[in-house]
Amino acid sequence: MSDVAHLKSLMGVHPGFPKAGVTFIDIFPIFRDPVATETLITHLVHHIVTTHTVRPDVIVGLDARGFLLGPIIAMRLGAAFVPVRKGGKLPGNVEVVKYQKEYGTDEFEMQAGAIQDGQKCIVIDDLIATGGSAAAAGELIKKSGGKTLEYLFIVGLPFLKGHERLDAPSYWMVEAED
Repeated sequence: MSDVAHLKSLMGVHPGFPKAGVTFIDIFPIFRDPVATETLITHLVHHIVTTHTVRPDVIVGLDARGFLLGPIIAMRLGAAFVPVRKGGKLPGNVEVVKYQKEYGTDEFEMQAGAIQDGQKCIVIDDLIATGGSAAAAGELIKKSGGKTLEYLFIVGLPFLKGHERLDAPSYWMVEAED
């Protein structure tokens, strides 16, 4: 069994959560296994270093599961880590972007000055569905003068076409069935 197949086998699948018609894919079982966690991180870092001719300056982790992966990957690459949080969660001056979710609007914030002009960024989160939150993070990076190299996810739901909303290529390790 390949490493990716093994990681996929560890993920929980929960039909009807958080509401009817939605199937939740749970990545947390991977984190209960230190070897699986190391496999996941190594796979994502390997993807970054073999895909990009330049290393990213910043790994941008999305609230909240991007916070689990982002700092570790940033350390491995010698990059900074910048969190993007839901509205009202960060102190100081923040950049704000509103975005559409499947069932309403939300907003993401990033501390002003966290990304400098010209810095190259990779956005990371656990899953891409409709692409609203990832696209909002890309807007925050652009507002700060940075450039998004890629959007990186553990799970992709390509049938929802969220990746088509993004301003840079996207990669997901595991493709969920519709």
